[in-house]
Amino acid sequence: MLSFKPIQIEDKETITAFTYPNNLLNCDYAFANMCSWRFLYKSEYAIHDRFLYVRFYFKANEHEHLAYMFPVGDGDLKQAIDRMKSDAESLGHVLLLLGVTPDAKVALDKLLPNVFSFSMERNYYDYIYLHEDLISLKGKKYQSKRNHINKFKKQYDYTYLPFTKEIIPDCIALENVWYEAHKVGVDDERLSHERRSMRFAMEHSSELGLLGGALVVDNKIIAFTYGSPINNKIFNIHVEKADIRYEGAFSVINQEFTKQIPQKYVFINREEDLGIPGLRKSKLSYHPHLLLEKNSAIMRGR
Repeated sequence: MLSFKPIQIEDKETITAFTYPNNLLNCDYAFANMCSWRFLYKSEYAIHDRFLYVRFYFKANEHEHLAYMFPVGDGDLKQAIDRMKSDAESLGHVLLLLGVTPDAKVALDKLLPNVFSFSMERNYYDYIYLHEDLISLKGKKYQSKRNHINKFKKQYDYTYLPFTKEIIPDCIALENVWYEAHKVGVDDERLSHERRSMRFAMEHSSELGLLGGALVVDNKIIAFTYGSPINNKIFNIHVEKADIRYEGAFSVINQEFTKQIPQKYVFINREEDLGIPGLRKSKLSYHPHLLLEKNSAIMRGR
């Protein structure tokens, strides 16, 4: 049987020993995401026979469901799936995997033909860009981005600051402004969860290994962002916030921060759009190198 335990900050080295050397592209495997969202998903992990297993709970239609991430490791994959199946059944659930990428889907179908039913989840596709594209913004397709940046630079005398504990209170103050401008009704649950995750991450930025930055205009932070590695080749942007009164601030913080990300990270993952029209439009406007398909995979009844 698998022995699961809650994901804690002190588990970073143990978990990233599996995720960093792997070729995973999925933002769900970024340790900072796993840890800072644990409050919502009750995320747990187990290590057994050269595999890392992650399980979590999510709510749908007022019911709580158990789900697993695709196992990470180099052991016997069929045995790994069997272990997850037994674990799910012991808790009264059918085995359900979320965030299953095309390569994982192929592996499951090849190993266990017709055992899983797959459903594409467009709202959870990851937007993946070439690092160099986000820095250079070359070509006609990025003309509007360059225009926004040039207009901002002509209008404002700004400074870029690296993300440190000293600027976190000012970043939180900006997030409060952003939250008030975007919340729907008295209490938008999604934004409330996001801000809880964000504050945990910022308060534990060094332990989580976050890299980030902020824009300062007139001694005031008007934009900030941060992220962390998914593996040794792909970097994940977790959060990007800006005061929308400063036109072009989003484009500038995006470019300035991307310049600071080490060049060994060939790809930048800017996560999902969650089906939010404005967010989808914004992420598409940066012309992703890859829209990473993600599926749910549920074991069929036998």
